[in-house]
Amino acid sequence: MIKKEIFIGFIIGIIANAIGLYFAALIFGNGDDFLNVLSSASSEGILGKLISLGAILNLAAFFIFIKKKQDYRARGVLLATVIVAISTFVFKFI
Repeated sequence: MIKKEIFIGFIIGIIANAIGLYFAALIFGNGDDFLNVLSSASSEGILGKLISLGAILNLAAFFIFIKKKQDYRARGVLLATVIVAISTFVFKFI
């Protein structure tokens, strides 16, 4: 039961990060297509920063779960945020 709740929180954290990445690409993409923004961000070396901006929605999901007293789902969101941070760190140095 606990692992299921953490997994649900993790999936919600990944989805929130993907939605946040999409919105960040729309805001900073100057009207370009989403995939074009990602490829240009990758070539310019700012893809990690764009992914980090997308993780802001995880903050909202985390506090919603804390407020609803769903601590294990909040742990899953926190786990997703840590994995995104580690992957951003790896993208920075590859």
